[in-house]
Amino acid sequence: MLTTLRHHDGTPFRDLNHNGTMEPYEDQRLPVEERVDDLLGRMTLAEKAALMCHARMLAGDQGPFPSGAALIGDRGLTAFAMMAVPDARTMADWNNHVQDLAAAERLGIPVTLSSDPRHGFSANPATAFTGGGFSAGPEPIGLAATDDPALVEEYAALIGRELRAVGIRLAIHPMADLATEPRWARISGTFGEDPDRASRMIAAYIRGLQGERLGPDSVACMTKHFPGGGPQEGGEDSHFAAGRRLVYPGGALDQHLRPFEAAFEAGTAQIMPAYAIPSGSGLAEVGANFNHDVITGLLRGKYGFDGVVCTDFNAITGMEVPGIVTLPPRHWGVEQLSVAEQVVLTLDAGADQLGGESDPELILAAVRSGAVGEDRIDQSARRILRDKFRLGLFDDPYVDPDAAAETVGTPAGRALGRRMQQRSLVHLAGAPVTGPRLYVEGVDAATAAAYGTVVDRPEDADAAVVRIAAPYEPREGFLEPFFHSGSLEYPPAEAERLLAIAAAVPTAFVVHLDRPAVLTPLAPHAALLVGEFGASDEVVLDAALGRAGLPGVLPFDLPSSMAAVEAAREDVPFDTREPLFRCGHGAPR
Repeated sequence: MLTTLRHHDGTPFRDLNHNGTMEPYEDQRLPVEERVDDLLGRMTLAEKAALMCHARMLAGDQGPFPSGAALIGDRGLTAFAMMAVPDARTMADWNNHVQDLAAAERLGIPVTLSSDPRHGFSANPATAFTGGGFSAGPEPIGLAATDDPALVEEYAALIGRELRAVGIRLAIHPMADLATEPRWARISGTFGEDPDRASRMIAAYIRGLQGERLGPDSVACMTKHFPGGGPQEGGEDSHFAAGRRLVYPGGALDQHLRPFEAAFEAGTAQIMPAYAIPSGSGLAEVGANFNHDVITGLLRGKYGFDGVVCTDFNAITGMEVPGIVTLPPRHWGVEQLSVAEQVVLTLDAGADQLGGESDPELILAAVRSGAVGEDRIDQSARRILRDKFRLGLFDDPYVDPDAAAETVGTPAGRALGRRMQQRSLVHLAGAPVTGPRLYVEGVDAATAAAYGTVVDRPEDADAAVVRIAAPYEPREGFLEPFFHSGSLEYPPAEAERLLAIAAAVPTAFVVHLDRPAVLTPLAPHAALLVGEFGASDEVVLDAALGRAGLPGVLPFDLPSSMAAVEAAREDVPFDTREPLFRCGHGAPR
């Protein structure tokens, strides 16, 4: 017999008749498609349109975004990308609160909470977050550097357990983009330059989060950015007008599709298209979010994908953070069209949800105008409901705050995260440094004090450990500083400063490779040269001082000069001439 689920106050969950009974579509014994049919037949057009908005949310009804009550009760929305996430217990309580709000609505459709990556070291309000107490590993590019799909699947399963514990059931990741353009600011979120390795890692990551099939123990994956966001023209990012085009001077679109093919084989539940225009690819010359050739022709036609397609966020209306900033839309290739026309084009292209949008009127107006039929809305609503049912949200969307606090950031989870960090470290050149007196930069001095006496000047030290970022050109604006772009060479003054340290004391340079760096000036003078992709100071010091190994392998080529980068084709893997270190360099396999 089916057990009636109950709210925290003891009333039955989904008690639509308020008499202790559940509606027929709540019967867990019915096939998912029958449950979807039954619920879809009960829904108004307005309720279906609300399903198709994937808005943003902050826990605790914090500004500047609307409250949970406004988003759910007033607008009927049921999909939210979480911005800043508090500690596990507070986040779990928030999930339960918004599920209660949703259960009080006419049909009680549960909320799906989603998130960009939260288990790395990157903090970018548009792409990735830190905080929340999760078990931190390296960035995804560091997972690729382990070259160990089984280990990546194990770590992805941990990510899934921690997200699920706090109520986040949809991962707006992984990125299946190939890192073929070294200047691109988002390489740290990819699985590298090699299509074969990226495909193996993507499949392992999805299996870890979703399992063999999507179900109540899964976190669904929204793999992005189809058909591959890597070949950005000049390396500029598509969040900004300068990066509005993907380009294919080498005709290598098929290479960029290969990691997505692996994602389809692994069963990715959802897909997010790219902002940028796939220019010169043979596909229509509009951004992928608006592109019928990309979504209906390639994704749904060639690959037969029938899951949810959610546009990248705020492609149509932009984003206002009241009192702080108004960000323009990323409507590349359709800027001349009205908002209403862009919505129609998006739906005609085959998208199911409008990422970042919180006004169902955008979709309702398209139907009222006669440009979009309700049967087209039904197609998208069906896909969205199907995932909610498959994830078990209609059966029980609640989480246990006590269990969440016990699950997130456990000693075992943090140990696995540290293991992933250590496994991703790449030995580029040289040998570990040693000595009782240490000079450090980019490392917490109190942490370093456990390894030796920390001194203030290189010339007073026996060894130096210097953590440095990969070079980039600072940009002005609200979001631009978070996207490391431009030259991959250190400015001459900075290179001279670093070389002076190396001349004074044997120096381990540990470079954070959020994108490839030109290390040609440093390599001959470093006692040790290490590539890292997100690691704690302890992990770095253990490796630099010879207490732990450097088992990773490079997930991309490191170019020898900017001239080689500028001469390379954006879409072709391994196209920079005479790289300083090749993809795969590092520990022998």
